[in-house]
Order: sequence, then C-alpha cells, then structure tokens
Amino acid sequence: MRAKGVLSVDTDVLVPFFDVDSMDVVWHGHYVKYLEIARCALLDDIGHDYTQMKAAGYVWPVIDLQLRYVRAARFGQRLTVRAELVEWHNRLKVHYLIRDTETGERLTRASTVQVAVTTAGELQLLSPRVFTDVVEQRLARLAATHHLLAPSASADDPSPMTVCP
Repeated sequence: MRAKGVLSVDTDVLVPFFDVDSMDVVWHGHYVKYLEIARCALLDDIGHDYTQMKAAGYVWPVIDLQLRYVRAARFGQRLTVRAELVEWHNRLKVHYLIRDTETGERLTRASTVQVAVTTAGELQLLSPRVFTDVVEQRLARLAATHHLLAPSASADDPSPMTVCP
C-alpha cells in the first residue's frame, strides 16, 4: 500500500509530438520528464526549489526511481501529473500519479527518492534543516488554512469536524 502524501500538486502536461515513437505512444523514458515537471511544481509550492537548494549548499540527486506503466499516453493527450510529498526528514520521497485529464484514467504511477549531498560531495544522512524547516512551515500554513475553512462545531452538532492536512 502506498503512503499518502502530506502535500500534493497537480500539473497539466500536453504530450508533444517529439515525445512519441513511431507507434504514436509516449516513449517510456519521457515519463521521467513529466515526473520532474510535477516535482518542480511541488518544490515551488513548498517554497524551496532546486535553485534555492543549490544556493543553500546542497544538491539532491535521484537515487531511486520506480515506474509502473498501466496504459500508454499518446500524442496530443492531456495528462494530469500529481506529485505528493511522502518523506522529507531523512530523504525526499515523492509519489506520482499520471492520469488522463479528460477521463481520469490512471496511466502511470511512480515514486522517486532523492538525498541531500553537499556541493562538496558529502552525503547527508538527514535532510538539511534549511529544507525541513520550509516543509514544516508550509504544512503549518496548510493546517492553518484548513482550520480557517473548517466550519466551527456547535453544541448542537453531535459530530464536530476534524480537519487534518
């Protein structure tokens, strides 16, 4: 069973002609590009993108990539790529789901794992605080927003609503 992410972002991708093979389906290697587009959008949403990571003295190489193809994407197809942050304290783990935008049909699911490495090449066993602090701040803002949007429970309400990020 896949872990549920604490933050997620949906990104739209229109399959371009140069991503398909002679059979009009997306070449399997291009799915990695779609994951990267979604992961960049997720990092933007968190507030700590690759440029900021490098400026803080860290690079984050992908050390594990898993893809499960269910159905081929085709030229001109609109895709929705969801990236969900699953882990961030010891490593950056993101789960992905690629769906047909129009039908919602699942085409691919994937996950990536990245680790922090200093620009001098030293592997970090924990994610740097500069990153984890930004994630925690984003989660706190999300929780505050959900709290503000949740209807307040009244004395007449036998089941008050609890909102979790």
